[in-house]
Amino acid sequence: MNAVTQTVAPASALKSALRDFVASGSTEVTPDDAQFLDEMARILPAGFPVYVANTPKTSPDDVVRVALRVQELGLTASPHVIARRVVDAGRLRDRLRVLAASGVQQVLLVAGDVAIPDPAFTSTIELLESGVVADAGIRRVGVAGHPEGHPVVPAEVIWQALERKHAIARATGLTMHVATQFGFDSRALTVWEQGLAARGIALPIHAGVAGPTPFTRLLRYAVHCGVGASLKAVSGNPMSFSRLPYLVTRADEMLLGVLRAKQATPDSRIFAPHFFAFGGVLETARWLRAVIEGSFELDPAARGFTIKTQ
Repeated sequence: MNAVTQTVAPASALKSALRDFVASGSTEVTPDDAQFLDEMARILPAGFPVYVANTPKTSPDDVVRVALRVQELGLTASPHVIARRVVDAGRLRDRLRVLAASGVQQVLLVAGDVAIPDPAFTSTIELLESGVVADAGIRRVGVAGHPEGHPVVPAEVIWQALERKHAIARATGLTMHVATQFGFDSRALTVWEQGLAARGIALPIHAGVAGPTPFTRLLRYAVHCGVGASLKAVSGNPMSFSRLPYLVTRADEMLLGVLRAKQATPDSRIFAPHFFAFGGVLETARWLRAVIEGSFELDPAARGFTIKTQ
């Protein structure tokens, strides 16, 4: 009886922790996903945070339009603002005021890899220091984090930028969190969180997790997004993933890895997962709903889980 109890209780506790962790999370859409928003709102719990990405082929006005619709549907919109694609600071302030007037309280600020000619800002730090976001009435911001490193920016530059952003948040009263890139290396997030602590960066972490995405598609997105360290580990041979136990390839494995990283440290700053949909917004929404409702079974080693079929 005791052996059974000892086996079942931890699995039950882990399952409950997963449900709560996912319920605290967020996901994302692009303006191209506007046709799916109504269905998405029927699937996800009311108020669930949905980031609105500003992809290369969409405009800031597209992002505003979709964010307003997300908010109208009873979800919580968090639109992206790409610093190096801002043409005019005043126009950005106007857009943010429209969003704030409709109840949007948070934006995600990213620098952007490709700048337009003569941008208003050359970095997220410049955008934050301009005061445009706070002037518009938005007091919550996310900034980007890269647990596996950035493909072109040196690590020390990234750390210095995060230190500066943290200082700006403290000086201005902005509520700031770090939304991280996803990764295949289950160890990277823990090491990166330790780096934050060593530098006195006490920002909440919203840890990136890939949604339920076929592995071949996920690899393509990883290359595009600059998820570098774990890809280098397999030296261009995807079959190497199966031989390296710390590398994970599925949404369930990634999620469990992030949760365990949170549970491993009593004062962990990992507050929530953020799920990248990678073109499958409804599939991701249904997957999230199933986990929140507990409609999944842990595998015997509790390394992953499967969604129960109806």
